[in-house]
Amino acid sequence: MRVIAGCARGTRLKAPKGMQVRPTADRVKEALFNILGANVPGSFFIDLYAGSGAVGIEALSRGAEYCIFIDNYAESIAAIKYNLSKTRLLAAAEIIRGDVLKTIVKLSLEKISADIIFLDPPYLSGNLLPIASQILNGPLLRNKGLLVVEHAAVGREQINSLPGVRQKRYGDTCLSLIGKV
Repeated sequence: MRVIAGCARGTRLKAPKGMQVRPTADRVKEALFNILGANVPGSFFIDLYAGSGAVGIEALSRGAEYCIFIDNYAESIAAIKYNLSKTRLLAAAEIIRGDVLKTIVKLSLEKISADIIFLDPPYLSGNLLPIASQILNGPLLRNKGLLVVEHAAVGREQINSLPGVRQKRYGDTCLSLIGKV
């Protein structure tokens, strides 16, 4: 696992130990950032279920102005801190350890809003729709912002209930992109 492009290009990232984390494959991450393209530089990015922080770090490396990383596991928080220090991107980041749904509600109450939110809950956890709905119906995602959901290609029909979903499939992984109007 490495940073693909930008100021930290080529830096190898550390993944947290244990079965709690399923890092986004480099080819899926590369496809994601090809889709996001010019929307990343200068953006406010949030990485939910951040794991190693690889997606948010890629955004920062490609010019995102700021990124909030949220995860509930101590091993993930330690890996994110290590990876941000290694890439010298720590100054443009905030790391929050906590339950994702509770944390996004808290951030919404604090009037935080992002241009791009990346949501990668554990596959088949049941958290996907409640969190995506909270994001799309609240102030956390700016108008004309983009919610990107990484999920298993199997069972992807559940996310199709959300408005304006575009999907791209990469083997067993699916990226669903939902814009907020």
